[in-house]
Amino acid sequence: MSPLPTPPPPPGLPGLPGFEDPIPGYRFLVTLDPADAYLPPAQAALITLVASGGFQEVKGLGGDLEVMPYNEGGSNDFVHQLPVRHSWARIQLRRGLVRDPGLYFWYRAGMTRSLGARRDGCIILLTPAGNPAVAWTFRAGLAAKWMGPELNAMQSAVAVESIEIAHHGVTQIPLSPPGTP
Repeated sequence: MSPLPTPPPPPGLPGLPGFEDPIPGYRFLVTLDPADAYLPPAQAALITLVASGGFQEVKGLGGDLEVMPYNEGGSNDFVHQLPVRHSWARIQLRRGLVRDPGLYFWYRAGMTRSLGARRDGCIILLTPAGNPAVAWTFRAGLAAKWMGPELNAMQSAVAVESIEIAHHGVTQIPLSPPGTP
């Protein structure tokens, strides 16, 4: 018995591309630049790599534009919404606790000295086939909060540590064209 043929994708409207399925969010990579974002390359080479990959959860890829309502005299059908300032959410990374104390040392660098405290980084979302689809880069990240594992002798769960990164902005970069597996 032969398999049924796959129907062609639905056509888009003239001038608009067809619809595509959303990319699942369970395959991704996280990289943190080993160099401080504000150091000359010769000094940056002296700083050890903080972390790369191995994270089970990423949250906080977003921003917020604060707006101020402004009532215009004589116009009663709407209120103007004027932009005031933009802020970025903290990026939260969670991973199973490993013996490498890189995330904790990065957090300590921000508390005790400025050398090695700021990192650029990237979160890369992969397609189900493992190809890069979309990336989000952040600039001048600072480890603003570190959380060690919660330990409980009554559970057999993996010990998890997390870190929150305050940064100077996120840029989304499409890596593969729509329709690429």
